[in-house]
Amino acid sequence: MRIANAALALLLSSRGNSFFARRGTAAAVSAFGFSSPPPSNHHLSSHQQHQRQRSPWTLSPASSCNKSKNIIGERKAALFMTSTLNSLRGGSAAASFSSTTCSSSTALNSAVAEEQSTSEPVVNYRKDYEALPFFVNKINMDFKITDGKTTVTTELFIDANPDSASLKHKDLNLDGEEDAVKLLSLQINGVDAIKDEDYEIKPGKLVLKSSALSSTSTTKVTTTVEVIPEENTQLSGLYKSGPMYCTQCEATGFRRITYYPDRPDNMAVFERVRIEADKENYPVLLGNGNLMESGDLEDGRHYSVWSDPFPKPSYLFCIVAGNLGSIRDTYQTTSGRNVQLEIFSEKENVGKLDYAMESLKRSMKWDEDKFGLEYDLGIYNIVAVNDFNMGAMENKGLNVFNTAYVLADPATATDSDYERVEGVIGHEYFHNWTGNRVTCRDWFQLTLKEGLTVFRDQEFSGDMGSNAVKRIEDVRGLRGRQFNEDAGPMSHPIRPDSYINMDNFYTATVYSKGAEVIRMYNTLLTPAGFRKGMDLYFERHDGSGVTCDDFRSAMADANGVDLDQFGLWYSTSGTPTVTYSSSYDAESGTFSLTLSQKSNSDDPLHIPVSVGLIDKESGEEVVPTKVLELKEATQTFEFTDIKGDVVPSILRGFSAPVKVVPESGVVDESSLAFLAAKDTDGFNKWESGQRLFTSLIFQTMDDKQSEQTLSFVNEAFIQTLTSENMSDYSIQAYALTPPTESTLAEELDVVDPVALRQARGSVKKAIARKFQTEIRAKYDELTAAMEAERGEFKVDATSVGRRRLRNVLLDYLCSIKETAEEQKAAAELATAQYNAATGMTDKIAALAALSSMDGEGADARDAAIQKFYDDANGDALVLDKWFAVQATADLPDVLDRVKALTKHPDFTLSNPNRCRSLVSVFATNAAPFHAENGDGYSFVGGIVAELDKINPQIASRVAGSLIQWKRYDEKRGQLMKGELEKLVSMKPISDNLFEVVSRGLK
Repeated sequence: MRIANAALALLLSSRGNSFFARRGTAAAVSAFGFSSPPPSNHHLSSHQQHQRQRSPWTLSPASSCNKSKNIIGERKAALFMTSTLNSLRGGSAAASFSSTTCSSSTALNSAVAEEQSTSEPVVNYRKDYEALPFFVNKINMDFKITDGKTTVTTELFIDANPDSASLKHKDLNLDGEEDAVKLLSLQINGVDAIKDEDYEIKPGKLVLKSSALSSTSTTKVTTTVEVIPEENTQLSGLYKSGPMYCTQCEATGFRRITYYPDRPDNMAVFERVRIEADKENYPVLLGNGNLMESGDLEDGRHYSVWSDPFPKPSYLFCIVAGNLGSIRDTYQTTSGRNVQLEIFSEKENVGKLDYAMESLKRSMKWDEDKFGLEYDLGIYNIVAVNDFNMGAMENKGLNVFNTAYVLADPATATDSDYERVEGVIGHEYFHNWTGNRVTCRDWFQLTLKEGLTVFRDQEFSGDMGSNAVKRIEDVRGLRGRQFNEDAGPMSHPIRPDSYINMDNFYTATVYSKGAEVIRMYNTLLTPAGFRKGMDLYFERHDGSGVTCDDFRSAMADANGVDLDQFGLWYSTSGTPTVTYSSSYDAESGTFSLTLSQKSNSDDPLHIPVSVGLIDKESGEEVVPTKVLELKEATQTFEFTDIKGDVVPSILRGFSAPVKVVPESGVVDESSLAFLAAKDTDGFNKWESGQRLFTSLIFQTMDDKQSEQTLSFVNEAFIQTLTSENMSDYSIQAYALTPPTESTLAEELDVVDPVALRQARGSVKKAIARKFQTEIRAKYDELTAAMEAERGEFKVDATSVGRRRLRNVLLDYLCSIKETAEEQKAAAELATAQYNAATGMTDKIAALAALSSMDGEGADARDAAIQKFYDDANGDALVLDKWFAVQATADLPDVLDRVKALTKHPDFTLSNPNRCRSLVSVFATNAAPFHAENGDGYSFVGGIVAELDKINPQIASRVAGSLIQWKRYDEKRGQLMKGELEKLVSMKPISDNLFEVVSRGLK
């Protein structure tokens, strides 16, 4: 599953708020939390949001009193916890009741709901993992979808766990959320179950007694429940999105559909899934696996039956019912099998699906060539959904995508959108093996599938475009988001040891840092050794739920190496620091490089540090890239037969997710300038220039600007701008762009967002003024080249890079706007590009520049914003861009504008994309969000409180923007903390939100 980016990667921000970000990586407003399956009592429900205000356990009116008593049973009294309630969360008075009549079910409903809303959130620990005493090995399901309710009948075929003799007499917990599912009937081997004798009802669980389950033969358990997808605003489980019904089950959504051991280590064959609905309104009925049969029924209804032969955990289950259009294609696998490919969307969006289809076929071919992995079903379906919490979901044979990651055409999608579509299509396809065929034993192991699959999609995207550009983009994102997460109260290792709510576990750490850990295997073992490890991993574990240690063992065993020390990466939180010092002995021709490490681990980590040496005199590389294995607290590495002094290029390709600093604490700017000009490693060449930019910006903040630093930056800038040897426009664009505000903030102990923006802006404007003539000349040159090639829209590396470079130059030129004449000139330039734009990339870049215009540029700004809205003509993804570009504007009244936009008829908190495009993007607009009066905090805090009643997952992600209060000055910090205190005292509050804000207060 791909997590959605808060900023949606829509813009190239002049302030560098990470709008270069690609795909679905979590932004600075991500959830920053933990989750995973519970300890001995397995998955715990998270249902403090009692939206429906009904009695989930109440039987239908047709049920008899006796049947009600059999199924629901009697509860004499319920005494609810108050003394153990977390003091931060608050509680309510105890209650009790008794009943011996049919009304007992209603009373039980109220009791369960009351107990859930007042009980203390339960922390779950990885060390408490316990295997299931019984497994569901096969499951059949029948969905009858009608307007207003859906009934789900489920047959579970349950067998004792042969490997768990010690659990022989333990009960089996079937997870189920009372605010989502209403139990209508329960049978065991065809006989109505008896309360207390056969089962118990507990908050979030239907507990099957071990005495009711056979230890020697298969037990059949049949349940019928009612769900109301139309009321499911959490978008977890079965819900309705526009003209379709769909499901989202990762991580714990299946328990909102039926009762089941909703944890990834129960892998069952979904042998028969029948879907029935009205044919006119829902002509398309889709499920996992292969279509077995379909047909018409009475009263204008129809059905389809699906079967998936591969065992899978419940989080990979999916159905879709809707009035959809589609495109079709076929792919022939390397063994000669033909796979039917089909991508569905709302009918008006079918014309935007072609790029996704081509990306899918490229993904399938790449996985065959790179890893020898072939698709295993005869059908591969993708469905685009408007209302979706995440980026996309890898359900077996039936992927569900946020529309933002599948729809693309030149008029509505930027180059970054196209790149993101290709990357996320690849990510979800690659999950078929790294996630579906081999999955996680428990949710603490989430990085096993997500870190590995992010690495795979990064490699795929690099191979499809430029590996150097891709590496720069990935590291920019990692530093801007994951390093920030590592430095905050929600810092956690890639395999955390505890969680309250699973949704908070889908973080930049698990995904992006997890991918860096996988990349280190690839670096240490070489790509060939990594492939050997992958082959052994699949050979050992196909069809299983396994752990991160199992993956590490496969890598070690396949290559005959010891990776025990490397395993510390899975348990160490925070960002390690590597310090360096060097010396050259001319007499012996020996260059010595001393590296030291510091991390939160008690023992040294195993860190691959890729190093090259560049001769100081000739500028030639004298030692090509060599991987140094730093395994001790301090190590000295010697290079012999070095004819002259050299400059070391350290951490080439960003070979480990660490910070590298000189032991002296003083940056050697002359060496950085040298590497920026001479380094043969594309990443470090870019990195050296970025560090020069950083030095100058921080000097400007401190009002201590060095003439030498300014000279280095200016020289590097003009050489990059005018170079005839630049082979990639995108690398040139990134080299000319100062570090983002979020990246710069990671270097500061106490962040002043206003001062940081002013300093960064000052440096950018100074460069723009000094080289205005050269910048404009290059801008015009690129414009002329683009006009000469007008015709078919292209997203090849050259075309994308040219647009990217031109838009960076536009940003520089439009930063010169102090006088009325300059304001008018900047507005005219941006307007000219806007009006001439033939694609969304150039249009949104021009609009981003115009959105921050004031004074003489205000009229042009307002006209462009209105024209963009009119031209959008209601297109949801284009409107998301319209909201986002205004939320990120650098204007003194931007908060007032954002508040006004929350009242716009096209704004809604119920759609995650729309919420992210305005509220989450504003929270990344650091200067106004962190205004000293606290208005930005109170605005976001109020939105979070409202969101928690609608969609707790999104609420907790937005709340992440408030938790870093200790990194700011006392006044700002206390104002942020005050918003967290308001949120944590809400009654009720979801587990999702409670975990984030309560940890943020620690």
